[in-house]
Amino acid sequence: MHHVAVLALPGVYPFELGIPARVFGALGRLYEVVTCGTGAGSVPTREDFAIALEHGPEAVAEADTVIIPPFDLSSLLQTGEPPAEAVEVLDRMRPGARLVSICTASFLLASMGLLDGRRAATHWHQADLMRRLYPRVEVDPDVLFVDEGRVLTSAGAASGVDACLHLLRRDHGAEAANRAARACVVPPWRDGGQAQYIERPVPEDGEAGTSATREWALRRLDRPLSAAELARHARMSERTFARRFRQETGTSPGRWLTAQRVARARDLLEGTDLPVDRIAADVGFATAASLRRHLHAAIGVAPLAYRRTFRAASPGGPERDGAAPGAGPARRTIVEA
Repeated sequence: MHHVAVLALPGVYPFELGIPARVFGALGRLYEVVTCGTGAGSVPTREDFAIALEHGPEAVAEADTVIIPPFDLSSLLQTGEPPAEAVEVLDRMRPGARLVSICTASFLLASMGLLDGRRAATHWHQADLMRRLYPRVEVDPDVLFVDEGRVLTSAGAASGVDACLHLLRRDHGAEAANRAARACVVPPWRDGGQAQYIERPVPEDGEAGTSATREWALRRLDRPLSAAELARHARMSERTFARRFRQETGTSPGRWLTAQRVARARDLLEGTDLPVDRIAADVGFATAASLRRHLHAAIGVAPLAYRRTFRAASPGGPERDGAAPGAGPARRTIVEA
């Protein structure tokens, strides 16, 4: 059983606090999730209630994965120092344990120097602040989460769900993660990054959207789709279509199409034995080399390595080419769009 400790610090955000138990708990006995504090007892939340904790620092010392939801950062931002009691608890983590932050809890990791020289995610609204305070951290304001091996950071609020599902996928394969996602009634993988949620001007009255064209394109990923063809389907000029598309998705039509093709290729690599060149053709890449290039740019691995990772990680799944169970890239950065 994999032990997960969720560290609730004063001013914790209740929604994010409950994410790990809900997602990991969907797989039953594979995980044990406990919520703990710097000491047992009552901890105030961000809202108008407190929570009673039965577990203290001992839960962190025993955990395989420690997850920190966002909490009140006012003291940290005023002094520039991480809360001493939080540092003391995290120092008790055993070697090799994973450390995960949800939303702005990444500021705690950054203040402890744990993100120096690493790529990291945080809430898009606080990305510039993190850059100013911690220049040694490579902040990515667009992605939903970043996996740097032992340390993972996720973006705002519900991105904690994406990060937890990613860990399930990493631990037990795509089928297990998909099962948990269905139980939680959430998508097993969200396309796009935080850019699609950044505040944007409200479209002018009567201005058409691009969602119907996006749905149309998703049914035709195996075909070459030009910007002009997409614009014609939406009955817009190319310039208007590109502007509206970026307003709605946070990216360009070309980058969006590439992301959808990569996502479809990942599904086929995980769930079928189709050869890479066939998958490339089925998702609209001209060659297998093109698929390899785009997949590596998105998640840092080649198609066959990606397939081996999830086949080996799935319970009872075949191991290929001598891959060890659960073997995967040491460093995976998840970048959408």
